[in-house]
Amino acid sequence: MLEFDYVIVGGGTAGCILANRLTESGRFRVLMLEAGGEPKSLWIPIPAGFSKLLVDTRYNWRFKTQAEANTRGREISVPRGKGLGGSTLINGMIYVRGQPGDYDAWAATGAKGWDFNTLKPYFRAFENYAQGDASRGHMGPMHIHQVSERYPVADAFLKAASEDGHAWNRDYNGDDQTGFGYYQVAQHKGRRWSVVDGYLKPARNRANLHIETDAHVLRLDLQGTRCTGITYRKDGREVSVSASRDVILCAGAIQSPQILELSGIGRVEVLSQFGIAVKHPLSGVGENYIDHFATRVNWRLKNTLTLNELARGWRLGLAVAEYFSRRTGILTLGTGLVHGFIKTRDDMATPDVQYFVVHASYANAAERILDRHPGFTIGVSQLRPKSKGSIHIQSSDPDTMPAIRPNFLTEEEDCTSLIEGMKIARRIMQQPAMQAYVEEEKSPGLQTATDEQWLEFAKDNGQTIYHPIGTCRMGEDEGAVVDSSLRVHGLQGLRVIDASVIPSMVSGNIQGAVMAVAERGAAIILAEVDS
Repeated sequence: MLEFDYVIVGGGTAGCILANRLTESGRFRVLMLEAGGEPKSLWIPIPAGFSKLLVDTRYNWRFKTQAEANTRGREISVPRGKGLGGSTLINGMIYVRGQPGDYDAWAATGAKGWDFNTLKPYFRAFENYAQGDASRGHMGPMHIHQVSERYPVADAFLKAASEDGHAWNRDYNGDDQTGFGYYQVAQHKGRRWSVVDGYLKPARNRANLHIETDAHVLRLDLQGTRCTGITYRKDGREVSVSASRDVILCAGAIQSPQILELSGIGRVEVLSQFGIAVKHPLSGVGENYIDHFATRVNWRLKNTLTLNELARGWRLGLAVAEYFSRRTGILTLGTGLVHGFIKTRDDMATPDVQYFVVHASYANAAERILDRHPGFTIGVSQLRPKSKGSIHIQSSDPDTMPAIRPNFLTEEEDCTSLIEGMKIARRIMQQPAMQAYVEEEKSPGLQTATDEQWLEFAKDNGQTIYHPIGTCRMGEDEGAVVDSSLRVHGLQGLRVIDASVIPSMVSGNIQGAVMAVAERGAAIILAEVDS
């Protein structure tokens, strides 16, 4: 049996960061296992390629939620990246740190040492944001750049937001998130910049890093209360490897709890239901699932061209030529052009709603099929949802996807914030600056006027925006799965370092938070070795 110092399960955001940091000194032999393959698609480096990758089973696990009454019995897509680079291969590239209070809340609820002041140096360590001030990082491995494309209708929207009383914000990742402006994205010279680019490529030639792709983890190997290694499937055969120091789960908020449960670690009633021997009862595994839920309010425009027209026919041909000759144009765009972070009530200390604004509209949002008429969309998401669900196995077969039960919109605060966010979005679009462009509100339409009607629209049409967290929550209470050093409670040699350990939602897209967790997790491991 091969032995390594560390075995990393998952080659996504956290896995690539850990693979780099744990091999830098040359002291440790590290194995990284990834169930997907190499990121070879021609669409990956093209930012607009996300729309193709989101429906490609080679790079997206294509999970779906269980049908729930509160979202009208719909199965809602929950994309997760598959392959080296994980979700940084297929996401919309939007970069958000969140609010300092998000991380202070982690520390206050038991994740000691995870407050914002402690984490801020880790954000700065990975950021390479040339347009920021001293509060931002400028030398890190992850290139961050403000969206460079400008369109008259987007500028008009920003003017309309100002007319509605909202501020311009030059850097929402700076001291104050509040306001409107252009998004920051993980790109470099017009190309997607993934964790493969920032972390894995610089480390791949190190003799002490071994990477296995197409390696599907079946179970953790336990001896008593110690995790000694892992068994995975490769080319149809089972392979076992040992870890002298730690096995580190980096499989994400959906698959890390799945692997724990398949290994006999989790809630007794879940494991017993599927005939899995209980090796270590841990009630929090798979619980505390949280995700951002969003609606898309859209308009039919006039007097302008939008992505709906620019991304088809001869105009698309021109856009392709522009991109490959200059790395500019519509193919550099991801899921958001203009941002907005707003307070839906004046008595709030910080924003509670995020806007994703783009001059496009979807005939089918789940499949990324654009309308054929000029369109404009404002995605509306509550920043810190209180509704919580679960992710649990529904079979002892590792190839069976787990059951995702999000319980969206079960908390009144979530509903209220979302309703007010949609109403404010409509109000902005009714300001004078937008009147030269707006032909009509298409969805939900002006017939939707009462709070009850807005909520019905959300339940009928809302989607996750792919930010699952929390299912191996960090903390010290009985429901926590890992401690503040990211060790699984009650076991030795096993850690979880990925989005699943995040105790409560951050205010915005989660990639930045996951990267900070991985950077600090690596630092904790290395500090323990040297202590």
